[in-house]
Amino acid sequence: MNRTTLFENIQQKASFLCVGLDPDLQKIPAHLHKEADPIFAFNQQIIDATYQYCVAYKPNTAFYEALGTRGWESLQKTIDYIPSDSFTIADAKRGDIGNTSGLYAKAFFEQMSFDAITVAPYMGQDSVTPFLHDNKWVILLALTSNPGSHDFQHLPIDDHVQLFEQVIKTSSQWAGQDQLMYVVGATQADRLAKIRALIPEHFLLVPGVGAQGGSLEAVARFGMNRQCGLLVNSSRGVIYAGHDKHFARAAAQAAQSLRQEMQVCLDKYL
Repeated sequence: MNRTTLFENIQQKASFLCVGLDPDLQKIPAHLHKEADPIFAFNQQIIDATYQYCVAYKPNTAFYEALGTRGWESLQKTIDYIPSDSFTIADAKRGDIGNTSGLYAKAFFEQMSFDAITVAPYMGQDSVTPFLHDNKWVILLALTSNPGSHDFQHLPIDDHVQLFEQVIKTSSQWAGQDQLMYVVGATQADRLAKIRALIPEHFLLVPGVGAQGGSLEAVARFGMNRQCGLLVNSSRGVIYAGHDKHFARAAAQAAQSLRQEMQVCLDKYL
């Protein structure tokens, strides 16, 4: 999916919501365990319930890989089921030497047909460029929400630049705004103005709204650009909004509530 289509979808749905499909067998409703594929059955109902309120879905591959072969089968069925006008992100956080990255790209872009993949930048340009395929996106980890982000991402390079800023400055030379996005945690919203000064036109994938306590309004205020430029992810806050047989209805209500907040932000800041 290209940038123009993504923005058109955001405008059409008045939403920049990305739903994280992170199904945990220990947390999905008990009645689904009777299904032949409980993970897919859960995802299927979540997708049906949230599709009208979101523009993207982001399966975290760890939740599928942990289940071995059947997990990969559930992931493939999930990707096949997601409507084709939804942006799909493989939250796989890959990144390795060039030939290995090329095989990861083939797996997620050609075999599974994702639109985007999250990539770790630590190994540098030659580990990232193999993911740069036409009409596909690299979503590079820049500034994350977890407490450990301060171990490295905030380290000073000099008196005025921190490591996460240098990552953005350097990597933004590898590809343009039509192929490269960045992960910026919602709990780091105070840094978004500085990030926008570095990459005014790029899209940002923003996790951490909802269960992790990030402010949607602050993210929009500091991070939105003229084409929205944001995909705000909610995983637990949507998919685990309910825990009984009516879990999908609760997920729909949670997604709808976020969409309503996003519509206000779009009207205010776009």
